[in-house]
Amino acid sequence: MSKPNKKRYVLSTVRAQYAEAVGGEEIEFEGPGGQMFTMPHPMFAPTEWTKAVDDAESDEEIAEAMLGEAQYTKYVEAGGNPADVNFIRMAAMEDMKGALKKGRPTRS
Repeated sequence: MSKPNKKRYVLSTVRAQYAEAVGGEEIEFEGPGGQMFTMPHPMFAPTEWTKAVDDAESDEEIAEAMLGEAQYTKYVEAGGNPADVNFIRMAAMEDMKGALKKGRPTRS
């Protein structure tokens, strides 16, 4: 079924517009001691990441699923609290809701 206005969406363009609207496809945050950590933005996270986070049961498992084993170890060794990592994901999701409420990205 075609759209009445006959405009087409270009997936790569739409994805780039949403990434720009939410601040990128990755989340970067400063952890203990000023160390930087990254994780996928929930909107752009690969299926494996989302499944691992959803299947995790404890704060430690959730944090490790979000950060990956190497970053999780570095985070804990720096004195980070695993429960706090989920705050970053929640903040990104709240920011995303706010960014998308202001108006969806435009078509090119």
